[in-house]
Amino acid sequence: MTPISLVVITLNAEKHIADCIRSVSFASDIVVLDSGSTDGTVEIAKNLGARVFAEEWRGFGPQKRRATELAKTDWVLNLDADEALSPPLQEELQQILQAGVPGHAAFAFPRVSFHMGRWIWHGGWYPDWQVRLYDRSKANWSTAKIHEKVEATDLGYLKKPILHYVFRDLAHQIETNNRYSTLGADMLNEKGRRFWLVHLLLKPKVKFFETYIWKRGFLDGLPGLIIAVGAAYSVFLKWAKLWEMQKIKRSTPAADTVAK
Repeated sequence: MTPISLVVITLNAEKHIADCIRSVSFASDIVVLDSGSTDGTVEIAKNLGARVFAEEWRGFGPQKRRATELAKTDWVLNLDADEALSPPLQEELQQILQAGVPGHAAFAFPRVSFHMGRWIWHGGWYPDWQVRLYDRSKANWSTAKIHEKVEATDLGYLKKPILHYVFRDLAHQIETNNRYSTLGADMLNEKGRRFWLVHLLLKPKVKFFETYIWKRGFLDGLPGLIIAVGAAYSVFLKWAKLWEMQKIKRSTPAADTVAK
């Protein structure tokens, strides 16, 4: 059986980290790279046999690259702390590993997310292919701070899904959209993209149409509608924040400039 390392980056993930680690009980090595948890994440991970490292946050891509470096084996299974292998996927993956060295440099998994009391199957949320198993000598994470991905040219595909417990509640979704829209605006700015009003006006509408109509989010009921509106608003925030970065002066105006 090919040995693998389970690699997880964490921050205050005590709710799901145990299920994440237990779903890969066949891993020969467990690495948790924490970036300042103040809850029980670190203790839980250590109790489950993980080698836990604490380092400052670098951004998603760089953090996952660093965690990959800490693994003991070349074959790495990377999961987010709020993800777990479904029982059928555990069996499918072990069959591949038992056959010897896998025949591809990396493997992609479908991922299904749980939100608002149900599994979400539409709106672009499924199959949501994620490259999670890879040979680090042939593939690795990009350096993107957001929307990072494993860069590999030789991909295999598994059939069974990763389970993703994506948000605690709607408030958590809003917090995440706010954070990701800031990171997205930062990336646009770093790439030299300029703000245009047409982007602010049209891109959120296009995103809503894509999520709710084209990708059939309406089939997920009211959660599908809420997800589509949230996706559109996140896009709106990204372009609004880019405008703020590029157009708004940061200095505090003098009191005598206030309009009377």
